[in-house]
Amino acid sequence: MPSKDLDLMRQLALAAIVLASTATSLAAQTTLIRGARVFDGVSVIGKRDVMIVGGKISAIALTLSAPSGANVVDGTGKTLLPGLIDSHTHAFGDALVQALMFGVTTEIDMFTEVGEAKRMRDQQQAGPVLDRADLVSAGTLVTAPKGHGTEYGMAIPTISSPDSAQVFVDARIAEGSDFIKIVYDDGAAYGTKIPTITPATLRAVIAAAHVRGKLAVVHVGQAAFAREAIEAGADGLVHLFTDRAAAADFGTLAASRKAFVIPTLTVLTSITGKPGAGDLFADSVLTPFLSLAGRGTIRSAFPFPQGATGRSLEPGRGAVKQLLAAGVPILAGTDAPNPGTAHGIAIHKELELLVNAGLTNTQALAAATGNPAKAFRLADRGRIAAGLRADLLLVDGDPTTNIKATRAIAGIWRNGIRVDRDAYARRLAPIIAAEGTPISGPISSFDDGTTKSAFGTGWSVTTDAMAGGKSTTTMKVADGGANGSAKSLAINGDIVGPLPFAWGGVMFMPGSQPMGAANLSAANGIEFWARGDGKTYRLMLFAQSRGMTPVTRDFVAGSEWKHVSIPFSAFDGLDGKGVLGIAFTGGPTPGSFTLQIDEVVLR
Repeated sequence: MPSKDLDLMRQLALAAIVLASTATSLAAQTTLIRGARVFDGVSVIGKRDVMIVGGKISAIALTLSAPSGANVVDGTGKTLLPGLIDSHTHAFGDALVQALMFGVTTEIDMFTEVGEAKRMRDQQQAGPVLDRADLVSAGTLVTAPKGHGTEYGMAIPTISSPDSAQVFVDARIAEGSDFIKIVYDDGAAYGTKIPTITPATLRAVIAAAHVRGKLAVVHVGQAAFAREAIEAGADGLVHLFTDRAAAADFGTLAASRKAFVIPTLTVLTSITGKPGAGDLFADSVLTPFLSLAGRGTIRSAFPFPQGATGRSLEPGRGAVKQLLAAGVPILAGTDAPNPGTAHGIAIHKELELLVNAGLTNTQALAAATGNPAKAFRLADRGRIAAGLRADLLLVDGDPTTNIKATRAIAGIWRNGIRVDRDAYARRLAPIIAAEGTPISGPISSFDDGTTKSAFGTGWSVTTDAMAGGKSTTTMKVADGGANGSAKSLAINGDIVGPLPFAWGGVMFMPGSQPMGAANLSAANGIEFWARGDGKTYRLMLFAQSRGMTPVTRDFVAGSEWKHVSIPFSAFDGLDGKGVLGIAFTGGPTPGSFTLQIDEVVLR
């Protein structure tokens, strides 16, 4: 259930911190990890020496001799695990770099932009990628017109009837989808109503995926829909639910259909109104490696209206116990970067929540290593065995007795090359410090005849074109401003339907890089002057804590200049921290518009 405007989020890549590619020949690298407790992806095999040669595990034994020139790592008191696999994410921007910093060496992506997915797959096929986690992706999800997945500002194909299922699935495979992800969710569990595919279409899409030898996994939001998906032949569920307890035979039903389940307890916690992995932000061992975007999302939660009922983590926890008792494979997935999560770091919370739901520590570790590798047919990873790729995680202590030990990362290897986490943290620190400085004061007056701003990266046009819309906008500095000033910013456009979220206008980005976060908490809110054609306009605030879904407030621009002041608290209680963009837009009502703004200030 991604909660991102994907096209905008891709711009975060401009602020990504990417590790320098190693100049060392992969084939020449030999590493011996000596005397570590080994969890092989299924069980603990005890203290072993593990040899890595040319990016692969070459030998495992009680004692191995170190070849001349080998890197020798002392594993005494430590545990060696396969690189972790997060089985439910949405990967864009610097997501895969972030994931690797926390020991996640593969992400199973449930919906991202297909062009970006192709680029990453091409890199992976060309040779070992050392500076980020690997991507395995569904590409474009399968959803109904205006269904879940269509709201994030990226135009995607949708399906309306079962008779088009095979053509639709074949098109996804042609785009590169590694598996097929289906949305079967009407939004009722979250207090809303959205279109979803019919049961007949659900069955047809699953069958079409199976005809082509592809896995078909299903996003659900309710217990009843989870049952229907399994009965329809789904290979896996990519969420559990918060609405009500599962029927007593839910676990045995899933087992009889040989389905696997990704509970995503971290994000289910966020759906109940509590930041799922928010407590990890206080962990000083982890936060030096947490990006700006991650710092915002991990401390947030999904809105939970006052007085609302019917959302609880207990149905999900109860379902996990049933599934576990029935022998259903459980996979660890976080749904990063939704509220209450962040790439990489959140998997460590998911492991804790799985243990709290009834898994043993070793079962939880298998849920993030061997189980997803088997379920998603990734034969070269998820295990520590001779001949497999050397994606490895070394941690201090023993996570088989204390699951939180996975957070004490002592080393990460990607294709046999050790990841330099400290270099990443050093590069990240000044960016975090700079972006955290509170800002207030004037933004732009436009009196110099330009769109320059006192801070940030200035003003730009924003429209729904990124979502396949046809709205248009132009901006220019015009003569005549508020209070007799010389200039103002004139915004003209045409809002064209039928997109329900159609928009056109201008955006100011306050960070030091495009869509970089800024701390505006030194101000109480946004003030500006506006005049226009008498229509209602929207002030849109993009913040990390809202996962790129803007919070909007309306204002009316009449023929005379009018002072407008909107406190941050009016934006669903935002405090001005982690702001990515401030947009002044027309829409969604169709038609042309004329708007001028001036003297834009944070005060």
